[in-house]
Amino acid sequence: MSHDHSYKLLFSHPEMIADLLKGFVHEPWVAQCDFSTLEKVSGSYISDDLREREDDLIWRIRWGEEWLYVYLLLEFQSTVDHFMAVRILGYLALLYQDLIRADALKAQDKLPPVLPIVLYNGERCWQAPVQLDSLIHPAPAGLEKYRPQLSYLLLDEGRFAHAELASLKNLVAALFQLENSRSEHDIQAVLERLIDWLKAPEQTSLRRAFTVWLNRVLLPAKVVNPDFTELNDLQEVHTMLAERVKQWTQAWRQEGLIEGLIEGMEKGMEKGMEKGRQTEAAKLFLVLLESKFGAVGLNVQEKIKAASPEQIETWTKHVFKAKTPEDLLDS
Repeated sequence: MSHDHSYKLLFSHPEMIADLLKGFVHEPWVAQCDFSTLEKVSGSYISDDLREREDDLIWRIRWGEEWLYVYLLLEFQSTVDHFMAVRILGYLALLYQDLIRADALKAQDKLPPVLPIVLYNGERCWQAPVQLDSLIHPAPAGLEKYRPQLSYLLLDEGRFAHAELASLKNLVAALFQLENSRSEHDIQAVLERLIDWLKAPEQTSLRRAFTVWLNRVLLPAKVVNPDFTELNDLQEVHTMLAERVKQWTQAWRQEGLIEGLIEGMEKGMEKGMEKGRQTEAAKLFLVLLESKFGAVGLNVQEKIKAASPEQIETWTKHVFKAKTPEDLLDS
């Protein structure tokens, strides 16, 4: 299952769309929506042109007496589309044409408002203009009034701060946290909240959607040496990760890796810690760190190489409790 398709499965649940609007659309009109009316626009209601956008979702919700549409575009390609605003313009035009063709609108009716959302999860920061006007060359005097106007709401998952997401009791925020997780400890912490939030019987389908996405997308990408079979529930995923941490701890202690590193540090300090000993200690600590977290960045490696013997010993003693290499090295 592709990344896009697994996201489509998640955002095919009204709870996810409700939390997306409540948590990430900071506009007064959101509070005026009747979230009990959320419904996904069926495939039969969409033209062949729009149906080809199989990874996008269209929902509608009551805003007062009128319907308001949410066009959710899932964008997980490796490169940023500079002309995304033009694509959005085309998709919204197709949606309006479909509504007219389906006799959903009478001649005296006005077109419903649409909120276009681009959900992006690429590694590069999104830099494309979110306003169509920015892509159009300045017009001669008198031609400005014919320029089309359109903006879309960009949600660049990698740009949200951890503290901001962690403060929200919000399913979409939890999804973004999982995407941005750096260690299995991070994943465990979010799973604990999801297990609590999705324990009602009527949430079984959404809980299953999260489990499928974890199995097929997140865990293969985030977990070092994934050797588990497909898991059937969020609790199973959480238990599996907890067991892996225990296994690491037992293995490291059996091998004497931590005790040996600390002992070497202490002996080195007694002798003034020659440069050669310090270098070996840094190499050994890096092995320990990557055994737990996987490959670390150059900035982390440089910080370890430059660390004093006392600092390396302190890090070694706290490695079990650390959630990420950055958390450990900044402590």
